[in-house]
Amino acid sequence: MTILISAPTQLIRENQTIVVEDLAVKNMVKNHKLARAISDANWGELVRQLEYKAEWYGRQLIKIDRYFPSSKRCSNCGHIVEKLPLNIREWDCPECATHHDRDINASINILAAGLAVSVCGATVRPSESKSRKAGAKKQKAPNSDARESRAVS
Repeated sequence: MTILISAPTQLIRENQTIVVEDLAVKNMVKNHKLARAISDANWGELVRQLEYKAEWYGRQLIKIDRYFPSSKRCSNCGHIVEKLPLNIREWDCPECATHHDRDINASINILAAGLAVSVCGATVRPSESKSRKAGAKKQKAPNSDARESRAVS
């Protein structure tokens, strides 16, 4: 439990803006193959700690909507692949041939979407998205200067 308190504090102290994915943890633990790993990671508590500490330290926390295609969007050219099952950990973009690690690609896209929200104040949603929910939102914006940022995925 100590890491769950110290890690968010360090992230908040070292960064002006933190960007996270707004995951549906309750729905994810229904998948019996993932339930234990998700519960062990305690994602909900981590985000709660980040929210609290961001407000306390006057930092900005931006949540990227769970429908944003962070894993399926090529961080190089923006192409969105139609399907990307969870068992596929690496993939090549059919448009630009960039090779992606699923998690690294998602973190790049999450950070880019969060910084766009931070700078523009607008919702970020892919033009091909059928979901009106696929965006991002600022949690609090106590100051607008974003010196350093980090994505958490």
